[in-house]
Amino acid sequence: MPSLTGALRAEYQQLFDTCQIRPERQAEVEACAERALAQQTRYDSVARPLGMPWYVLAVIHSLEASARFDTHLHNGDPLAARTVHVPSGRPSTGAPPFGWEASADDALRLARYDRWDDWSVPGILYKWESYNGWGYRNAHPEVKSPYLWSYTSHYLRGKYVGDGTFSDSAVSKQVGAAALLRRLAERGALAEAVATPSPPIRPTTLSPATIARPAPIAARLHYDPDVVAPDGSALQRFLNQFPAIFLREDGQLGPRSSDAFRLVFGQYLQGDPRAA
Repeated sequence: MPSLTGALRAEYQQLFDTCQIRPERQAEVEACAERALAQQTRYDSVARPLGMPWYVLAVIHSLEASARFDTHLHNGDPLAARTVHVPSGRPSTGAPPFGWEASADDALRLARYDRWDDWSVPGILYKWESYNGWGYRNAHPEVKSPYLWSYTSHYLRGKYVGDGTFSDSAVSKQVGAAALLRRLAERGALAEAVATPSPPIRPTTLSPATIARPAPIAARLHYDPDVVAPDGSALQRFLNQFPAIFLREDGQLGPRSSDAFRLVFGQYLQGDPRAA
């Protein structure tokens, strides 16, 4: 089990900053994000007393229990009885049937989420990879853990299909934790995990070459959230290089793209009503 050192922390951050959800999987990831956002208050009622962000619980719930509220967070077993699968016999106190909140609290405490206090993006990804295991990192470093990176540009194939049995052709069919977290970040839900710089990031802090690259593109682009603009994805890809900016590179230049443009260049995109 590696420690969350500077190098590993930087790796997690770099992977998260550069990952994009695969186009053919965007609808599935979006559906998961919609379910999570719809239940934010319920997740927060369990997560906040433990000192953790609601979206960390939302992602765990999606992966471990298919976001169902009639099953244990531990492993998806029915709430009508204690868990049967690993970890079995949970919750160890109380009597079934269990409420989802009580069972979720037990699952999170069992996994020591109540003792974790690093809710940065690297801290969250490290905690999740620790929970799922280090088999990919230790034995198959050529494959980024699908538990984290499935459905993103950082994962294509390769998967453990049984205890200790790895297949280099198997493909994960589950939305990865980082994929869902990334989409929530793109939708502005990760305020506690990312440090958003105070606008703007002054152009004078960037090299002339850095500014020059997108300048011709930006000059001919306009705010329009309903149209896929030629070169719009190129601008979004450029903006995604900056801290705390997470855009879907779909070419649709709406409010979040314009906000990011302002952070970097000090002004909204042309045509943004807020620029008036």
